[in-house]
Amino acid sequence: MNYEDNPNSIKYYVKKYLIDNKASLKGRRVLDFPAGNGVTSKILKDIGAVPVALDLFPEYFRIKGLECIRANISEGLPVKDETGDAFICQEGIEHFADQLNAFREFNRVLKKDGTLLITTPNYSNLRSKLSYLLSESERFNSMMAPNELDDIWMSKQDITKEIYFGHLFLLGIQKLRVLAKLAGFRIKKVHFTKAKSTSVLLMPFFYPFILLSNWLAYRKNLKKNKQFDASTTKQVYHEIYKLGINPKILVGGHLMVEFEKEMDFKQVGKNLSSQHKEFGDT
Repeated sequence: MNYEDNPNSIKYYVKKYLIDNKASLKGRRVLDFPAGNGVTSKILKDIGAVPVALDLFPEYFRIKGLECIRANISEGLPVKDETGDAFICQEGIEHFADQLNAFREFNRVLKKDGTLLITTPNYSNLRSKLSYLLSESERFNSMMAPNELDDIWMSKQDITKEIYFGHLFLLGIQKLRVLAKLAGFRIKKVHFTKAKSTSVLLMPFFYPFILLSNWLAYRKNLKKNKQFDASTTKQVYHEIYKLGINPKILVGGHLMVEFEKEMDFKQVGKNLSSQHKEFGDT
């Protein structure tokens, strides 16, 4: 069975998403990075989209009739500004050292209102939370904490000086949300994937505490940040609160989040307010 036909694989859910949205993607320019062996690019081509495949190591791309362009996210993608209708970053963000810069690159190459689909191992599920508590590893009892032996997945210095790291930079839904927001995106929809059995078993024990803790923090923080109007504070904190207590996020194996480009990332700073005192204040 191919990965894209296996419900245990994130590729299955990405394929389903693309097929469900083929009408809106037909004829659209969709960037696929990292493209890997090209499975997603092929699906895009099959549904009538115009795939643009990019990867740090295009040598692994295996789809005939399509080209994969070498791209290093830390140096900027070889794509012109605002030329993409959609962008798929499948199982990539957790490998990038500078994730905010990566989101800004996604924003740069997307048109206004363009779609960004991110998938990544779910560091917000209960198994991951427990794993971090016990050993700071991705999976307790089976993996060591991130280290220089297990997390250098690809180093081909004759091809590129960039190192392809393992899951050194795993992130949960809250960090994913705020990085996207700081780069000019908003969450359009969270798509749910297959639940992890360990997380499901942990739910009855931990969920009451998660619910209570998130509720208390939400109520307490509504009274802060007086520089913002009450409606803005409530909107932001309520979104964070709802993500924090979402049972499907707490048990899902992967995060699969669809974002929409709201504004150019260069404009984001104009809407931000400093928490610290201004220079020269005492």
